[in-house]
Amino acid sequence: LTACRRLQSSLKPHPLCARSSSSPGATAGMSEQNTPSSDQALYQAPPSVRGMTVLDREAFTQTVTVPALLVPTGLVNRALKSLKKLTLQRPGVKRVVEEEGCGETHKLVLLDPRVSSLDAIAGTGLQDLGVASEIRHFALRLTYDNLRSEEVLRAVLPDGHDVTSGFSRVGHIAHMNLRDHQLPYRNLIGQVIMDKNPGVTCVVNKTNSIDSTYRHFSMELLAGEDNMVAKVRENGLLYEFDFSRVYWNPRLSTEHERIVSQLRREDVVVDVFAGVGPFAVPAARRGCAVFANDLNPESFRWLQHNSRINKVTDKVTAFNLDGRDFIRGPVRDLLPDLLRAKTSVHVVMNLPALAIDFLDSFRGLLAHEPGVGVACEGTLPRVHCYSFSKDDAPQRDVVRRAAASLGAELDGVCSVHMVRNVAPNKEMLCVSFTLPKEVVFSDTHPSSGEKHTHFLRFTLYHTIFIYKAL
Repeated sequence: LTACRRLQSSLKPHPLCARSSSSPGATAGMSEQNTPSSDQALYQAPPSVRGMTVLDREAFTQTVTVPALLVPTGLVNRALKSLKKLTLQRPGVKRVVEEEGCGETHKLVLLDPRVSSLDAIAGTGLQDLGVASEIRHFALRLTYDNLRSEEVLRAVLPDGHDVTSGFSRVGHIAHMNLRDHQLPYRNLIGQVIMDKNPGVTCVVNKTNSIDSTYRHFSMELLAGEDNMVAKVRENGLLYEFDFSRVYWNPRLSTEHERIVSQLRREDVVVDVFAGVGPFAVPAARRGCAVFANDLNPESFRWLQHNSRINKVTDKVTAFNLDGRDFIRGPVRDLLPDLLRAKTSVHVVMNLPALAIDFLDSFRGLLAHEPGVGVACEGTLPRVHCYSFSKDDAPQRDVVRRAAASLGAELDGVCSVHMVRNVAPNKEMLCVSFTLPKEVVFSDTHPSSGEKHTHFLRFTLYHTIFIYKAL
């Protein structure tokens, strides 16, 4: 550092230019005697904004000093290409500015604040052109518009508190999951997220756990318009829904595509917990006949709507039933003819919190159709059942629980796909298997004790949910 300062002090100014400069807009005066700003000084907002709860954009304005190169106007583009990531990267800040006293002959190229000497630009070829003869220092005026969201929030939140600038994007809605210590700043955080992300006009915060009855959660509006009807494109298809009343997870687009890619045009898809149609609609567009169900009346309504706007209403038959009633009602009625015709059937069960508990619905499902068992050899439905696991061996855990609910051994006859990490020590998985013949055609049904256990588990889950909501 001492050597660099000696080098800088020994350099003579360019004969064509004055020692100080100013540039309109985001720039102010430059002085050769100024000391370059440290990276910390450039990338942090003024300390006076610490603890702010109502956003004051003007309070973030500051002037910092950055290194710069004086470049002949005709060589500016070449210089930018040669310097690449060595130039200043800052939202809303021009990398090339006017230098007072130079007219149109020279420009200043602003550099990354970590560039403190000519050594940093060695090898760029600029010195051979006579461009990099000295490092200059430029006084740059930074405003709120030039700061990134995480920089603003890091400056505002109490020192040492973690900063949350991440969110899920659902159309025009940014969905956050703030922690308790961030709640006093929630409206400011919402405004910053909206300011820094073009197209976001509404920011909400999740206020409780997902209700597994209707699969939606309560939310609080942090900033922007109170419009929860989102329009989302996923894998080339359009979906519309009221985000406050249905379930939608933008992180599952790859999983939706993975399952749909396994389908053939003549297949039949049974979607037990269909939501607004992220499996059902693309399956129908692929040419499959789809029987889609959801208990939530709002999801059922938007499922029908999304079938219409994607022009697949002739392929999608929608139901508004409990998952178990759907399996033991419409699905049981449909299966015999499908199996006799040797139609390939895929059953999708995407309710990770509870789907495994519904597998017992397949026990003895076709016991009333014993003759179908011979005709359907090799064409029984393929089930894709989702679940969460906090077990140290999550794959083994979901297979064990699925087998227990189904009443049949699944080791060696199923596959498990790791979908995503939901939280520390919590995985979302999909276990896929062909329904065992001995389960579907068995004359045994879930015992009253097993049904009672499922009922108690379901009741306990909702008691906990209601308690958290209060």
